[in-house]
Amino acid sequence: MHVALTGATGFLGLRLLRRLLDAHRSVTVLAHAGSGNALHRITRFFELTGAPEAFTAQLPGRLRVVETDLALPRLGLSGRMFQGLADGLDAIWHSAGSINLEGDLPELRRTNVEGTRHVLELAAAGRRAPVVHHVSTAFVAGARREGVAYEDELDDAHGFENAYEQSKYEAELLVHAWSREHGRPILVLRPSILVTNLPPHPELPAHPLLVVERILRDAQRAADSAEPGPHGPTRVRTVGHPHGRLNLLPVEHAAEVMVRLAGLPPSGGVDTYHVVHDRDVPVPTVVALLERLGPISIDLVAAKPDAPSTLEALLDFYPGMTIYLAHRRRFDDTRVRSRLGSSAASDPVDLDYLWSGLAPRSGALPGAPGIPPAVLPSAPYA
Repeated sequence: MHVALTGATGFLGLRLLRRLLDAHRSVTVLAHAGSGNALHRITRFFELTGAPEAFTAQLPGRLRVVETDLALPRLGLSGRMFQGLADGLDAIWHSAGSINLEGDLPELRRTNVEGTRHVLELAAAGRRAPVVHHVSTAFVAGARREGVAYEDELDDAHGFENAYEQSKYEAELLVHAWSREHGRPILVLRPSILVTNLPPHPELPAHPLLVVERILRDAQRAADSAEPGPHGPTRVRTVGHPHGRLNLLPVEHAAEVMVRLAGLPPSGGVDTYHVVHDRDVPVPTVVALLERLGPISIDLVAAKPDAPSTLEALLDFYPGMTIYLAHRRRFDDTRVRSRLGSSAASDPVDLDYLWSGLAPRSGALPGAPGIPPAVLPSAPYA
C-alpha cells in the first residue's frame, strides 16, 4: 500500500509521517513548491527528536518528495505528472493547512478550502481509488461556547470565532459532498489544540501556543514603548470564564490515534472522529501559563473593558489569542473510545507540561545530544 501525505513538514505532519513510516515501507511527501528542501527538514526533525541513526539514514530511500501547490488545480503539476501521481496511490493523508487565527477568510480559503478541493481531485483521478484521510479540527464546532459538540455535527448555526474555523468548516462540507458524489469513504479527523512538551528549537515547527508567546511579547514591547518607565507585571483584563476549559492534546498521541483510526474498516461514507484529550485543561491553568509568559497579571471579565489600556488594546488586535478562554463546551469522543478503548486516553496536560513546550532552553533537545546549532528557519505548519 502506498500513501501520500500533505503537510509532512508541519507540527502534526511530522508526527504523522513517523507513524506512517512505522506502518508502510515508503511514503510520498507532497511538499509545497519553493518551501525549501523538505527531505532535509524532515531528516533534521528526526535527528533532533532522537530517532535512531539507522532510521534517518534510510529516509532518502523511503520518502519520495513531490513539489506541489495545493492552491492550484492539479496541484500545480502537468497533466501527465498529476495522473501518474494519482494512479500510484492507495491512500492520501491531507494534513496541510493554515492555522492562522488572525488570517482573513479569502486567504484561508485558498489554503484550507481550495487545497482540500485539489487533494480530492487527486483522489478522484487515481485508478486505485485511494482512500482519503482528511485532518480537520474540532473547532468546526464554531462559536458555541457551552454544551457538547458531537462528532456527527457539522453546521454553522452558531457562527464562528474566526475565519480559520469557518475555512475548516467549509473544507469539511467539500469532503462530504465529494464522498456522496463519488460513493467513496473518507475519514475525517478532528484534533483539538495540539501541544508538545519539547522545548522550542529553531529547526522544529512551532506549535500553536508558541504563537501566543510571540503575540504577548510583541504586544508588551509595544505597550512599553508607548508608556516608557519601569514596569512590573502588567494587569490585563480579558474576556474569559473562570470555570472555562480548553482541550489540549499532545501532538504525538494525536498522530498515534489518527493512524490507528485509519486502520479500522470504513463505513462507506464519511467517518468523523474527535481526536481530543479525555480531560480538559481548566482556563485558570491557561491563565497561569500566560502570566508566566508575560509577565502579566490577567483578570477574567465578562465583557471587553470600556476603557482598555494600551496593552489590552494591542492584544485586541489578535482575536484568536484569548477568545477561547470563555469556552465551557466539551468535545464528545465516544466513537473514538468505543473503537480504541482505554488506549485512546492521553497522558495529563498540566501547567508544567505546557511550560516545558514554551520555555526556551539552551543546548540540544532531550534524547538528541550533540546537535549542532540551527541553520534553518522554522518549518511552517503546512
